Amino acid sequence: MARKRKQLPLLENVLITDIAAEGKAIAKVDGLTVFVPFVVPGDVADIQLTKKKSSYAEGKAVRFEIFSEKRADAFCSHYGVCGGCKWQILPYDEQLKYKQKQVEDNLTRIGKVELPEILPILGAPETTFYRNKLEFTFSNKRWLTEKEIGSDKEFMQMNALGFHIPGMFDKVLDIDKCWLQDDLSNQIRNSTREFCLQNNYSFFDLRNQNGLMRTLIVRNTSLGEWMVIVVFYEDDIEKREKLLNFVADTFPQITSLLYIINRKANDTITDQEVICWKGSEYIVEEMEGLRFKIGPKSFYQTNSRQAYNLYEIARDFAGLSGNELVYDLYTGTGTIANFVARSAKKVIGIEFVEEAIEDARKNSRNNNIENTLFFAGDMRKILTQDFINEHGRPDVIITDPPRAGMHDDVIETILFAEPQRIVYVSCNPATQARDLSLLDTKYKVAQVQPVDMFPHTHHVENVVLLMKK
Repeated sequence: MARKRKQLPLLENVLITDIAAEGKAIAKVDGLTVFVPFVVPGDVADIQLTKKKSSYAEGKAVRFEIFSEKRADAFCSHYGVCGGCKWQILPYDEQLKYKQKQVEDNLTRIGKVELPEILPILGAPETTFYRNKLEFTFSNKRWLTEKEIGSDKEFMQMNALGFHIPGMFDKVLDIDKCWLQDDLSNQIRNSTREFCLQNNYSFFDLRNQNGLMRTLIVRNTSLGEWMVIVVFYEDDIEKREKLLNFVADTFPQITSLLYIINRKANDTITDQEVICWKGSEYIVEEMEGLRFKIGPKSFYQTNSRQAYNLYEIARDFAGLSGNELVYDLYTGTGTIANFVARSAKKVIGIEFVEEAIEDARKNSRNNNIENTLFFAGDMRKILTQDFINEHGRPDVIITDPPRAGMHDDVIETILFAEPQRIVYVSCNPATQARDLSLLDTKYKVAQVQPVDMFPHTHHVENVVLLMKK
């Protein structure tokens, strides 16, 4: 017989004092640090502990005594359930303040390097409807909210099209309105779901790996172009064509309608055949006169307008005069490389994903850029001393690594290359700070510019200029 778990204590009248990592807030109770989601500094609440360790605890607010003066009303009906946009209850100026603090704390505590005065964070021009890509999941296991469960109603329809519940790989929250992408995205998703329900299309069962409808991906650009990718699990020609014709006829704004038959155990489409049903195989984004083709598998910054501001900062930090050899590490589809190319003598981009490098080369050709060169492969295996000896020592290195930061071998090669400037773009100031400490032997931090790419979340981008000592 299983032993009954001991009930953890309820902490009463707890004052929330600060914001922590991952978007949670902090309270201190008798020297114990307690992490609590969906509260803000200044709130006073009763906290039910859900986890307790010797050095910290986690809990949830079960009753509020006092609401903070800094609290804002959540504007999304799915707030607190879908797992996204956790900082809606913080006014935007407060969000920026805590993101700035997050950058400062990470660079100071982890980096332990000499820092200049950190520039004020650059806020996003739009705080809603700013994303250019969303992916929705079909599921036959709809997540019931606490309100629905408490209603004592019997729910016969358990299909959903929306977002995965955090920590529940096979549970999906049915989304009515998402505030992240232009409202046409909501219309496409809701109409597609309604069509599938009315026509008895089966929604995917992740555990049993069956069902017709799998995922729906919606992308758009600032030029008003729209891409919709419908991913099916089963191959039912009649039903597939009926749905695709419905979507095309209902939404003439869609310029690229594609579909995929994905029979794999996971949702990734990088290794899948994409079939164009109607329109173009790609959509086009424009930035400072440059036009970038975005295919179904292409990576592109999901906040187009703020991405332009981010790249402007990176180019400004690079201090290009037109005579420099620039290495662009983790170049992706070559957006930064092509963006800075006309200000440099030559740009060499390196990226792990071969398809991304093909996109980078195409983007150079389409924009008549002839001074770029791109290589695909593992960064630490390509960027070697032999590579530098063959292609030349860079005057400037721009690096935009994934959240894990740069491998030690890559940092070692950068130190060997000894560029005059390094522009380090990061989506994770903690791993960026670690890398800065490793580069400190030869480089000093000259400028730091935080950038908010994702309002209402705890995520923050940071651009650092390193100068050779």
